[in-house]
Amino acid sequence: MVDTSVKIAGLSLKNPVLTASGTFGYGSEFCDFMELSRIGGIIVKGTTIRPRQGNPYPRMAETPSGMLNAVGLQNKGVDYFVDHIYPVIKDYDTNIIVNVAGSTVDDYVAAAERINELESVPAIELNISCPNVKAGGMAFGTSPEAAREVVAAVRRVYKNTLIVKLSPNVTSITDIALAVESAGADSVSLINTLMGMAIDAERRKPLLSTITGGLSGPCVKPVALRMVWQVAKAVKIPVIGLGGISNAADAVEFLLAGATAIQIGTANFIDPAISAKVASGIEDYLIRHGFSSVKELVGALEE
Repeated sequence: MVDTSVKIAGLSLKNPVLTASGTFGYGSEFCDFMELSRIGGIIVKGTTIRPRQGNPYPRMAETPSGMLNAVGLQNKGVDYFVDHIYPVIKDYDTNIIVNVAGSTVDDYVAAAERINELESVPAIELNISCPNVKAGGMAFGTSPEAAREVVAAVRRVYKNTLIVKLSPNVTSITDIALAVESAGADSVSLINTLMGMAIDAERRKPLLSTITGGLSGPCVKPVALRMVWQVAKAVKIPVIGLGGISNAADAVEFLLAGATAIQIGTANFIDPAISAKVASGIEDYLIRHGFSSVKELVGALEE
């Protein structure tokens, strides 16, 4: 037997495999395909203080080795989550983490306060890729000052593990990571989607109603891996790596680059049981290479 457990601040995971927000629903949708207890945790879809309708269709498009999405954080709001979804998922034998999004600092704080009341939610993941409506629409996560402000405000009201999800659409992701670390983040997860677009040449029209959207899938993995490696060298808090992970070998690469845990996103749409397979694959890798603990892999890249 090998030890596959890891810790993200106060959050204990049975293995380093999490599902990425927006790609795994609330977990209940995947119960027919795999045992949720086989993975370290589920990060549920983005939750906002008020209900959001999302963007008009079409809002997803396939691209070479990936996909674009512009769903727009469609959800029924935090009160609906607390009253109707939480009771269904709270007893799953894995960690339930809520991705929190907002348009203002006050939105983030209010949503985090509501989640704080839920005994069976040990962590939140703060999505700072959202546009700050009070700052001209620039995303919180593209400015160290704005990122620091929103994280500090949430840290004052949220008592459990605070993970901050970083946008790759920045000049220096390490500057953002250091800013949120200084504001009290317990961990950072990266990368969120890269901005991209797709065009239908025959119709001479964009494939997405919003023209641009978030690019994910295997095509972003080299960028994600590089950014995880950079951030892991810069911060002292645990890093969670994501971006194009499709199999156990991909996951191991992120661990070697310095990630303590990983998230699987777009691959869930191809194989709904992939996260459990990756968890088993990591364990197999440890056995084959003579490791006694997955912790020995973290940052073990020989440079």
